[in-house]
Amino acid sequence: MRNFILGFMLAVILFGGGYWLISKHNNKGGASAVEKAAVKYHCPMHPTYISDKPGDCPICGMKLVPMESANEHEKAVKEQAGHPGDKALVKKERRILYYVDAMNPTLRSDKPGKAPDGMDMVPVYEEETPEGGDSSVPGYVPVTITSERRQTMGIITEEAKVMDLEQSIRTVGRVTADETRIHHIHTKFEGYIEQIYVNFVGQYVKQGDPLFSIYSPELLASQREYLLALKAREQMNGAGQGLRLPGVDLVESARERLSLWDIPNDQIAQIEKTREPIRALLIRSPMRGFISAKTAIQGMKVMPSDTLYDITDLSSIWVLADVYEVNLPFVKIGLPAVIQLPYQSGITLRGRVTFIDPTLDEKTRTVKARLEFPNPGEKLKPEMYVDVIFGGTMGRGIAVPESAVISTGERMIVFVAKGDGVFEPRAVVTGIKVRGCYEIKKGIAAGEKVVTGANFLLDSESKLKASISSASDEHKHGQ
Repeated sequence: MRNFILGFMLAVILFGGGYWLISKHNNKGGASAVEKAAVKYHCPMHPTYISDKPGDCPICGMKLVPMESANEHEKAVKEQAGHPGDKALVKKERRILYYVDAMNPTLRSDKPGKAPDGMDMVPVYEEETPEGGDSSVPGYVPVTITSERRQTMGIITEEAKVMDLEQSIRTVGRVTADETRIHHIHTKFEGYIEQIYVNFVGQYVKQGDPLFSIYSPELLASQREYLLALKAREQMNGAGQGLRLPGVDLVESARERLSLWDIPNDQIAQIEKTREPIRALLIRSPMRGFISAKTAIQGMKVMPSDTLYDITDLSSIWVLADVYEVNLPFVKIGLPAVIQLPYQSGITLRGRVTFIDPTLDEKTRTVKARLEFPNPGEKLKPEMYVDVIFGGTMGRGIAVPESAVISTGERMIVFVAKGDGVFEPRAVVTGIKVRGCYEIKKGIAAGEKVVTGANFLLDSESKLKASISSASDEHKHGQ
């Protein structure tokens, strides 16, 4: 009985040890299957780059992700563990054609390693050779992006639309006097100022207000000649003869000389009435306005070349607005405009563009546009700053968001979504920029979808694939 018990215990121990060895062997086989099934990593942006371990993509710096899903990994484990029915689900091993430098795809090699610039050589697989596709843009090819990668890249598309190419252009303007409403006060004879009636700059005068009185020996002599002509005519008329030489009227000739020297008619009439010359003639303002400049001083000698006063009428003013060259197509002569005072709300004046400067300021890259505005109450003063709003329009046309257009320096590129994940690079001719959109004059039709988000990533992808495709073609022709 004792021997039977010992034998039974020995059998149990042997059976348990054998079962433990078999289980350990099976677990090793399963672990190896797991390790072998999950060793491939690739870049979501550059699927041509494959690595045996996780890390960063040497092309764009993105994190590498596993190539196989959890279900494929599990099926690979079953295949390794002895389930021959799942062999068809195991990912097929891809054949490497050659290796290229990620920074210089024209540099290729039959073996992996380091490129001369220090970058890892990237494998190009047979089933992942780049889309050749025809492209109208040199150096670009159409690219195909899976739906998962489109989400990862953040690709956004919008339709090209026909829209009104108009916008409100805001800029800054400076108030100046209307140059056609500035009057310079001169005398047409020499003399001496005897009395000043307008004494300082900024004084307001009305038309006909006295400015100064002036004594002129030459003018006094002309008055006496006029009086002598009048007296002689009266004597001749009393004797029955008119004072008239052949083709000459001495009275009218003397009167015309006084008029040409800007002597007012009322003062000439006073001379005729009193029959006495006026020693100091009164010079009056020919218009209403403000005295903007003054050189007249009591007692000074006056020459015909001297500017004694400048009178400026501010009932209408000019505004010189700075228009950037990009907005010049919108601004034309006759265009309505509105000005507002930034320091006084509620005041809005409406005017129009009357002149556009033919030259551009090379420092500010702006052109001066002149606008005319009425100035009731003379509230706007020269050298004030105002806000100017133009209402520009250029009709209707096709436009796409500004973010959809990529400038390469040589041309403008837009990526068009063709469907099924295909994105085609297309060169376009742009026009004016309106409200964050570019007018498209050539290259895009209304209704086509253009990429507005992540298009720079598509640009990089397209150029890279075009370079690799070119290198692949050279490699084939070389063989």
